[in-house]
Amino acid sequence: MKKILVLPVLLAFLVFSCTKTEQSTLPKNATLDFEQAAPSNMAGGGPGRGCATNEVHARNLLENPGLAKKMNDIEEFTKKAMADPSTFKIVNGVLEIPVHINLLYRTTAENIGNAELQSQIDVLNKDFEATNSDYNQIPAPFTPVASGDVKIKFVWTIANLTRKPTTKTSWGTRDAMKSTKSGGLNPVSPTTTLNIWVCTIGGGILGYAQFPGGRSTTDGIVLDSKYVGITSNTGASYPYNLGRTATHEVGHYFNLRHIWGDATCGTDFVADTPAHNTANYGVPTYPHLSTCTGTPIEMTMNYMDYTDDRGMYMFSALQASRMQATFALGGPRASLR
Repeated sequence: MKKILVLPVLLAFLVFSCTKTEQSTLPKNATLDFEQAAPSNMAGGGPGRGCATNEVHARNLLENPGLAKKMNDIEEFTKKAMADPSTFKIVNGVLEIPVHINLLYRTTAENIGNAELQSQIDVLNKDFEATNSDYNQIPAPFTPVASGDVKIKFVWTIANLTRKPTTKTSWGTRDAMKSTKSGGLNPVSPTTTLNIWVCTIGGGILGYAQFPGGRSTTDGIVLDSKYVGITSNTGASYPYNLGRTATHEVGHYFNLRHIWGDATCGTDFVADTPAHNTANYGVPTYPHLSTCTGTPIEMTMNYMDYTDDRGMYMFSALQASRMQATFALGGPRASLR
């Protein structure tokens, strides 16, 4: 059950930064490799964070001719809702969203315990409430545009958990884990519930999400089993052991883009995040200057970059407003209300 708690909500105008260029259109004959390993992490000496959300979205655009117009309509709605929230009755309080976890396991290690799953929900709530212990590390230039409480609360109980054994060693990124026909698990009430699939994805991918506007039968986020919840600093999950993969993917679920716009000095459609020339890995030394116009300091600690879990700990104010606009009256996630 969801309930709305009356609290103030940060709402602001969306203004596109002139230093952020529009994303290029994917050529009709483009081919996409969804299973390649993530880039090298020069700062940390290991593999970098691999999020397949943008690649999966590009494939969906190719396979669903009507999706591009739907996404454009969502973008126009988002701008209007953020510019005049009273017209769209954006929830003035905390939106409580039920979560259903679909867990697919082959090994004992993949059959994650309930306590670890709960730790993941706890991380999500702290990160979205801005009560995470590292929130106070935000550098002074970015504190005026820090999100504060995003006003989204995630509610999960063991009753909302489905476990299923499998013989598959990896699931890839073609949504096989989201369908019983392919051995996975169908989503549970996806229009009113955030579905999280936990499985071994493979190919160096930590997770991926579906943007608002896609099919309800595949809606939600996918997390690789190794990167769920809070785990040891010395285990195989390090440096992605603090549950921030879920925070990053839920950001996509609520219509946030990668902070570099998936293009050199691209746009994330948010005006208060500096232009990034590309993704960042490891934990960059602050201040990390962009090579984009004006050489701004990059917000490498933003959840929508590719840094290590310990290196990301904030959303921006307009990222919060952009997420809130998805569940405004008439928005693509209004059914979550």
